[in-house]
Amino acid sequence: MNLFRKKSLQELISETENKGVTLKKELGAFDLSMLGIGAIIGTGIFVLTGVAAAEHAGPALILSFILSGLACVFAALCYAEFASAAPVSGSAYTYSYATFGELIAWILGWDLILEYGLASSAVASGWSGYFQGLLAGFGIHFPKAITSAYDPAHGTFVDVPAILITLIITFLLTQGVKKSARFNSTVVMIKLAVVVLFIAVGAWYVKPANWTPFMPFGFSGVATGAATVFFAYIGFDAVSTAAEEVKNPQKNMPIGIIASLLVCTVLYIIVSGILTGIVPYTHLDVKNPVAFALNYIHQDWAAGFISIGAICGITTVLLVMIYGQTRLFYAISRDGLLPKVFSSVDKKKQIPMVNTWITCVLVSIFSGLVPLGRLAELTNIGTLFAFMTVSTGILYLRKTKGVPTGGFRVPFVPWIPILAFIFCGYLALQLPAITWISFVVWLVIGLFVYFGYGVKHSTLNEKNENLKKIV
Repeated sequence: MNLFRKKSLQELISETENKGVTLKKELGAFDLSMLGIGAIIGTGIFVLTGVAAAEHAGPALILSFILSGLACVFAALCYAEFASAAPVSGSAYTYSYATFGELIAWILGWDLILEYGLASSAVASGWSGYFQGLLAGFGIHFPKAITSAYDPAHGTFVDVPAILITLIITFLLTQGVKKSARFNSTVVMIKLAVVVLFIAVGAWYVKPANWTPFMPFGFSGVATGAATVFFAYIGFDAVSTAAEEVKNPQKNMPIGIIASLLVCTVLYIIVSGILTGIVPYTHLDVKNPVAFALNYIHQDWAAGFISIGAICGITTVLLVMIYGQTRLFYAISRDGLLPKVFSSVDKKKQIPMVNTWITCVLVSIFSGLVPLGRLAELTNIGTLFAFMTVSTGILYLRKTKGVPTGGFRVPFVPWIPILAFIFCGYLALQLPAITWISFVVWLVIGLFVYFGYGVKHSTLNEKNENLKKIV
């Protein structure tokens, strides 16, 4: 049994062209950039900024965003080269199949299922909270029993709004990738306008005295803050899951990945600076820090727009996360490591229809019924693990003969991949011990699934069996 059998990049690409009904190539560089921004700007900027400032970094939250941004920029360059060399669904899972072999690819794929699946559930729950808050402003309230996840002590049993938004987003995704991308681009424009509104209004109320002391918790606080706000950057890797549906991927994939990350990093740094300049950092431990800051300076009209922008932001994050999850299931299933139902493609719309609705059911169950207390940290460690693996994979890719030399190439190899690995590893070490334990438990469950099902049904295993029969 060869657990580290690999697929060459050429083999991965040929599989996307030869197997029956394929995914439709409809996305350009603008669509990809909007997908990236749609996934990145959301819960992180509208929710986590306050917690990170109040509990960890203080006004030095700006440095936390820069530290996280650097880790992501280095990793993004590595993703861009892989996406250009292998424009195939599956993101880091697929790249690992070509560089490290099947077992490592499965571990990374299982890790990404954690990232996309549970993040989708958490985002749906977050959307539910903001939406109910907006309705409450108009005097509209849901019965308490259906407002949150199962918690009989507090009188809640199921989060119906979270399930409803998951169903709506799934229905949109089943209409085809181009329609989904158009919807995403429209909503992204709205939330970018809202972020710019905050900057334009808030900049006039900044008091430099609020930036003192600048680093109240020391550099360790800045590092912990960086690990916390890292959740705000999760999403640019979801762009790479769209690779098979992109026109001219060698050119457009790197543009989409890098452009979305740079735009969001600049906005995050500006927003965090203004936020801590308006409100003393000790006051920011709230669920809606950006809207709270505008209320603090009595700009209530703008705070209302921020709430709408937050709902738009979280909606697009949910759309891209569920989309990324379906394409990940599609890629793993096509390799035989998950049941074939996940890789069946609808002939008319050229999307994995059944897979999309299965994902909807799973996300609905978790977001509607399960309280997900430590979800942000679990999602963070899963993403950091993926980034570190992809960064290491670039070093292998450069030594492999027969790899396409066209398309985007990471500059300053091996230094950029090494820096990506070090930065991401450092951030991972800042996460709590319970997060590491939960992550290891998840990976162990994944190994049981692989040895119980995947290793036997792998397409590479079937090829080897067929060769033995011929011989």
